[in-house]
Amino acid sequence: MKQLVNAPDQVVTEALQGMALAYPDLIRVHENPHYIVRADAPKNGKVALVSGGGSGHEPMHGGFVGLGMLDAACPGAVFTSPTPDQIQEASATVHGGKGILHIVKNYTGDVLNFQMAAELLQSDGIEVRTVIMDDDVAVKDSLYTAGRRGVGATVLAEKICGGAAEAGASLDEVAALCSSVNASARSMGLALGPCTNPETGQASFTLGENEIEFGIGIHGEPGRQRIPLQSADTLTEMLMIPILEDLPFKKGDEILLFVNGLGATPLLEQYIVYRAAETVAKKHGLKVSRRLVGAYMTSLDMAGISITLLRLDETMRQYWDAPVRSPALRWGL
Repeated sequence: MKQLVNAPDQVVTEALQGMALAYPDLIRVHENPHYIVRADAPKNGKVALVSGGGSGHEPMHGGFVGLGMLDAACPGAVFTSPTPDQIQEASATVHGGKGILHIVKNYTGDVLNFQMAAELLQSDGIEVRTVIMDDDVAVKDSLYTAGRRGVGATVLAEKICGGAAEAGASLDEVAALCSSVNASARSMGLALGPCTNPETGQASFTLGENEIEFGIGIHGEPGRQRIPLQSADTLTEMLMIPILEDLPFKKGDEILLFVNGLGATPLLEQYIVYRAAETVAKKHGLKVSRRLVGAYMTSLDMAGISITLLRLDETMRQYWDAPVRSPALRWGL
């Protein structure tokens, strides 16, 4: 696999240096340990939102640091959890006196390291809340998790809760909203082909020429089954039905529909999937009132797609529409 890298053990450091040069008006990047904070951090009198995880899922999470989104993001090595000292230092750097919300995808390493960092912060007198995101309906447990995996709903929570924090909501209010987003969202994805880790040069898995992984995880973890490649409309409906049945979504529900490319899937194909997904949603009596299409939560260069549905309430709609200015998202300004 051809890749634009220099030294494999420097990919995260060099990528962060590139981000710092590309967005000096939006973010500051700290090295040793690695973390990204908004350029105007800390924002006094505001709840600070902090998230993170292994690198390789860009733009999540560093691309979502900025006005109306995260205050800090902690990138680990590729597909490897950030360390407690990263999380603690990043959180302390952005603490503005109103407490900190940690938004954590449900992967064992992330959960444990954020928990340890929260305990260290609390021992220093900083109030911390943690919300674990576990929206993936594909499998109950996986190679990286106890319980369901955290995937696309994390992007939505960071946007919605970022808007609430920016508007002055309290720590308890922002944490409750984040929990509500997680409880109201369901996701599922599939892979047409594997990703290649630049630090190892190895593909994460192998598939037959006409085979897909249905229910894939964002680190290449196995899903529900391997099945033959079929039409976009058929595969989209196969993803949508388990999502719709799991919450369950009901006729008349107002939803946000998020179609996400996993890294190597062109927008042309993402829009074909979105077309099919909205058709299925409407067929089931759902009202699609908010939409997001693009590669916002990737798995390096994996070819594939994921779909997230979020059942909206008035508060979620309000903060989804709030202004945001981060490297990966800019609207309402």
